[in-house]
Amino acid sequence: MRNKLLILFAVFAALGVTALAQTQSGGADFQSSTVDNQGIRRYRMGAGDILDVRVFGQPDLTSTVEVDEDGNISSLPFIEDPIPAKCKNEKEVQKLITDAYSKYILKPRVSVRITERRSRPPAIVFGAVRLPSRVSMNRRLRLHEVLVTAGGVTQNANGTIDVLHTENEMCVETEDTPTTVAVASTVAANHSKESDIGKLESFKIIDLKGGSAENNPFIRPGDIVIVNEGEPVFITGAVFQPRELVIKDQLTLGRAIAMAGGAQKLANTSQVHIYRKKDGKIGSDDLKYDYDAIRKGKAPDVLLQAYDIIDVRPVGTFSPKSLGEILKGLGTGSLGTLPMRIPF
Repeated sequence: MRNKLLILFAVFAALGVTALAQTQSGGADFQSSTVDNQGIRRYRMGAGDILDVRVFGQPDLTSTVEVDEDGNISSLPFIEDPIPAKCKNEKEVQKLITDAYSKYILKPRVSVRITERRSRPPAIVFGAVRLPSRVSMNRRLRLHEVLVTAGGVTQNANGTIDVLHTENEMCVETEDTPTTVAVASTVAANHSKESDIGKLESFKIIDLKGGSAENNPFIRPGDIVIVNEGEPVFITGAVFQPRELVIKDQLTLGRAIAMAGGAQKLANTSQVHIYRKKDGKIGSDDLKYDYDAIRKGKAPDVLLQAYDIIDVRPVGTFSPKSLGEILKGLGTGSLGTLPMRIPF
């Protein structure tokens, strides 16, 4: 009995490992995500949506219909005039169909239910995010909601977000109240005349954190949200944490050295080298800056460019600064690590 239980346990464990491996390796680069289901109740219909229309007590009038490309329902039995459905919810369309059938039936009872939501393509978010995603647009989503769905931005983000429109905004909604729905439908009709497909808008992450609606726009169905990745700079030499940094929010020399843990005691901070790529040429320029003067406010900080190499060199072994540190180390009984560099 015990052997049988061990065999069953091994089989289930193997199946679990296989399923996990398939999940990790077999998935697509983009994940499909739904923010929530609350927006379904506020969903506004559009071309391509499929509706289930039922008239109680009249089975011949029950049908499955599609909202046509003009935003109307034109295939209801015995109804000649199209029923406008674009930018309306289930209850509003239900009332219109009830009124239409009232001409033929005494007090008809009608139900309308959306069975397939095809009118809104998903928004796509990728770039410096943790989970590149296709986000279902059951309701109007703001930029921060789309970013949260994609797992948030990574440390490689450069601080800017681009939003590319691939579809015109179908329903410009303000609030889901009866007084504003009519206004929203009118605005949507007027707005559809002006196409801004292909328009690219840019936003800053630091402004997005401020919470203003202007910097946290609504994302449309079909929008492509690109969280831009920063280009690298490299800091080496006599700093505590030589590393690669990402340019964001106008990275300067002073900030880069601070992010690398600061300069070591024996660093030649009066002459920091920046190797910068030459435009259209092979090689780089050797630029020298006085970091001491920058720290004291006697010289302006230096704005870094992509692929800059910052070299904080140690002072020569027999320079006054180096000798002072050696004598100081002798007095305390600890020399530490001295740079083995012969000046030329």
